[in-house]
Amino acid sequence: MMWNGEMCIRFSSTTGTTEELKTVCLLCAAGDETVTLQEVEGTNITLHTGIPGIQSDAQILWLFGPEKAEEKILNSQVFKGETVTEISERFKERLQLDRISGALTIRNISRNHSGVYLLQVLTPRLSSRTFSVSVYAPSSTPVIRNERENWTVSSTDVCFLLCTVENGEDVTLSWYRGTERLNISNNTDLSVNLSLTLQIHNQDINTNTYTCVSANPVSNKTTSPSITQLCDHHSDKPERSRILLPVLISAVILTLLLAVLVFLCVWRKKEKEKDEVSDKTEDLTYSDVKLSTERVKA
Repeated sequence: MMWNGEMCIRFSSTTGTTEELKTVCLLCAAGDETVTLQEVEGTNITLHTGIPGIQSDAQILWLFGPEKAEEKILNSQVFKGETVTEISERFKERLQLDRISGALTIRNISRNHSGVYLLQVLTPRLSSRTFSVSVYAPSSTPVIRNERENWTVSSTDVCFLLCTVENGEDVTLSWYRGTERLNISNNTDLSVNLSLTLQIHNQDINTNTYTCVSANPVSNKTTSPSITQLCDHHSDKPERSRILLPVLISAVILTLLLAVLVFLCVWRKKEKEKDEVSDKTEDLTYSDVKLSTERVKA
């Protein structure tokens, strides 16, 4: 029979001459529903059962597994009037049980604690709850730089900004203009960093606010670039460079040519002066010889 979402079975038990009517109920509606929780590693998380009160002599079991809850991590029961709670070595110093509701607190949870948790409360009524827990590392802070290799003649009116971040489980990387998401990137290969390029036209540099956001289901980090500094009048610089570069090259070539011409002029002048000195020396020697001959004849 069904009572308030529970499947209950009644049976009779005879002890001596006494017949007792007992009821064992399984909380089907609530027990079959899996509660999904997501948390950042290093925090404390409590698995709330929603059970208003558990009998003081009930046995409480918590089981765990990455995909299926099979490992017993906590067993709490009353033995000879005393409550005895056993915790598995894997979760030592991490678990705290509320015996009134069966809620389980996991302290300093880590990513290897992600998985399925199953609560079983054993009394004449069998109650169960299932939890799916996903633990994530905090998302990393994005880094933004100017992607200057994309500066081309055809894109002189555009500034390119590259945002990169360390990849992680379920991490996405997005560019926003104000509250509007412009693009998004993710990659299931966690060994590859995420990167995303933003193109900003010159007319938008001073009129909009841009942010790069890395996020996973439990955290996000935002970096807001200084557009004016990173782009730094991007469109003017390549234009000036294209104008100045030929001028500079021409000036260098002209200077070299002038230097060569000056050198040649100086060299030719010196060579000419040497030739003139040599000719004068030869004439003077010839005159001396001629005069000497005439004196001998006399």
